[in-house]
Amino acid sequence: MILSEYVIPGMRIRDHQITVPLDWNRPDDGRSIEIFAREVVDPVRDGEALPKLLFLQGGPGGKGPRPVDGPPWLKEALKSYRVILLDQRGTGRSSRIDAHRISGFGTGEAAADYLSLFRADSIVRDAEHLRTTVFGGTRWETLGQSYGGFITMTYLSLAPEGLSACYVTGGLPGLRASAEEVYRRTFPRAAAKTKRFYERYPDDRTRITRVADLIEGSDIRLPDGDRLTVKRLQIVGIDFGVGPGFENVHWLFDEAFANTHEDRLSEQFLWQLTGLTSYDGNPLYAVLQECIYGHGEGATAWAAQRIANEHPEFGPEERPLLFHGEMIYPWMFSEIRSLRPFQRAAEALAARPFHTPLVDHARLAANEVPLAAAVYFDDLYVDAGLSLETAAQLGNAQAWVTNEYEHDGVRASPAVFTRLQGMVRDRGGPLPA
Repeated sequence: MILSEYVIPGMRIRDHQITVPLDWNRPDDGRSIEIFAREVVDPVRDGEALPKLLFLQGGPGGKGPRPVDGPPWLKEALKSYRVILLDQRGTGRSSRIDAHRISGFGTGEAAADYLSLFRADSIVRDAEHLRTTVFGGTRWETLGQSYGGFITMTYLSLAPEGLSACYVTGGLPGLRASAEEVYRRTFPRAAAKTKRFYERYPDDRTRITRVADLIEGSDIRLPDGDRLTVKRLQIVGIDFGVGPGFENVHWLFDEAFANTHEDRLSEQFLWQLTGLTSYDGNPLYAVLQECIYGHGEGATAWAAQRIANEHPEFGPEERPLLFHGEMIYPWMFSEIRSLRPFQRAAEALAARPFHTPLVDHARLAANEVPLAAAVYFDDLYVDAGLSLETAAQLGNAQAWVTNEYEHDGVRASPAVFTRLQGMVRDRGGPLPA
């Protein structure tokens, strides 16, 4: 169903909504959700039979990008594609999961049962239903950023017949790597990124120490009422994985104090810190983060916290202070206001093994759909070594390894997407529709 249709500069947009089963394994049980997707096309070429490109957003829990003067890859794609921006189930306008929704479940187990239906396998089936019912059933190409690459692996495992080519940016996961192995590789990179940050901004070492010491000895409240702790301060290091991340964190601390010689944190600093660490806009990211590593084996059991215990140098009492990456810890669900309603569900998810694997290793090895992937050598979040191991195990796949970009390279320059397109076309192009 088309909800609306309109034109903005350079883009004709159609907003689509479909109804899908909540549980694709039990489609007739009467439970359903709504899936939203935004079709974007160059108005001049709207009447043409253009190939379709499905964008798979990073996350987990990420909605499709809103087309406001970009992102750069979208402008490039619109030269030759009809682009589909999907809000993955539970996000944006696709039956969004928020604190109100999750609070309606009587137990953490019931909430976890519900959330377990929002993993990559369900997202792929939603996309296939959208492709066959709304967009004519022809094969489409996919561009998967970060977690979108994880979804791509599931797509190639479950429904390769729907795909003509796949592009992945910073998102080739380790196909057999547990959450524990992923974080064991991540902590040293987070330490190395922090070291490089202090080398770029040596005065920040003293300034951040001063901030951390003040927080440690005071009851400082954020504007939303949460107590500011040093360990919460450390999670702003998630920004170290994107191109302007060092600068973002530097300018945050540049105005940390209300006055140079006064030990009082500025209101601006506290407001900015609240926005960076609250998860208000995307609680599912925190709730489902470790679930994406569930390969049909044991429970993830708060893997990031267990590996953090092996790295005392990240302790909040250590100086100079080290910053974390995208690790999610159990304390967040009791200390961060927006995550408290999800605490019981998060604990239940951490304790349960996911018996349904998200990838089919044999099918991926025999894959015929052309795939090109950008592997960012210095990626904070997705280990380049694991990505290259995966590329070697995939049929018809190529990897481009670069340290020119950080994890957000496809958002920084259209050259990333065009490079991947060229890699596929040089080897015969997409499969026929």
